[in-house]
Amino acid sequence: MPTRLSIFPLTGAILFPGLQLPLHLFEPRYRALASDALARDRRIAMIQPKRQEEGAPLYEIGCVGRIEQVEAMEDGRYNLVLEGENRFRILRELEVTTPFRQVEAELLDEPEEEALSSVERAGFEQEARRFADLQGYSVDWDSVARLDDVSLIDGVSQIAPFDPAAKQALLEARDINARCELLVQLMQFYSRRDGDTEIVTLQ
Repeated sequence: MPTRLSIFPLTGAILFPGLQLPLHLFEPRYRALASDALARDRRIAMIQPKRQEEGAPLYEIGCVGRIEQVEAMEDGRYNLVLEGENRFRILRELEVTTPFRQVEAELLDEPEEEALSSVERAGFEQEARRFADLQGYSVDWDSVARLDDVSLIDGVSQIAPFDPAAKQALLEARDINARCELLVQLMQFYSRRDGDTEIVTLQ
């Protein structure tokens, strides 16, 4: 059944079901979005625009997040933590009088009890170690080893320093196996890039 969602278009930021995303909202329209969400169902739909310009067209797939933590500042700004609930597909954008954009969307059914094969998991961790070493990242690999497959693959997909189109492809991957395969390909690709080539990150 189609549902009405208030959206926060943000380049380079994706959210997965079950994961968290911190946000700092300072623009008046997004402060209004947060106020509206807190007064209603605490839901904000994260989506990437295809271009960094006002009113840019949107990618089709995003993720609805529920506000789990909120800090309202005296000047009207908000610090929020969203927890991902469901991916969604935009059906159409709505004409609205609110300062923030709204869409009609369908919530996507998420696969249940996903898991990687032992070969897939081992191959991913090997490539992730190589990528981290090349990028100079410090990683607690003991903690990584304790993560379940979905938390690991989706978590890396959400924070990885890839360009927005690559991150969108990860979000749209049909299941954890396809996402893992794409992550490995992206890590290999980015590892081959020249050191002076700029990589778009979430930082």
